[in-house]
Amino acid sequence: MNSDAKTYMEGRLAEEIVSVLPAGSVARVLSGERDAIRFRVRDRELKLATVVLRRTSLSRLADDPLRDIKIEYLRRDLLASASQRIEFRYPHPVKMTPRAEWPALPVCAANVC
Repeated sequence: MNSDAKTYMEGRLAEEIVSVLPAGSVARVLSGERDAIRFRVRDRELKLATVVLRRTSLSRLADDPLRDIKIEYLRRDLLASASQRIEFRYPHPVKMTPRAEWPALPVCAANVC
């Protein structure tokens, strides 16, 4: 697939995902980020303000045989989180606890704890 067709497919998938939000409340935002597609959400009944979809993830999704099922899950997740979060990201960011904050494990002597 050439880059123009790939870009078109990513945009089409992004539009399909955000189409679950109320009509007229979503606008695509031009941004300096080339690796993401951004949408601005303006609806007084929704807490959600921004939707950010990574192009690499959308590209993988386009080639996935289970694409339709995964898009449906994304749409449900977006709709459910629209009243709870300010920003929706796909893929969801991974929150890792820094190693210094990990709970200390007990030190065992001769396998007796």
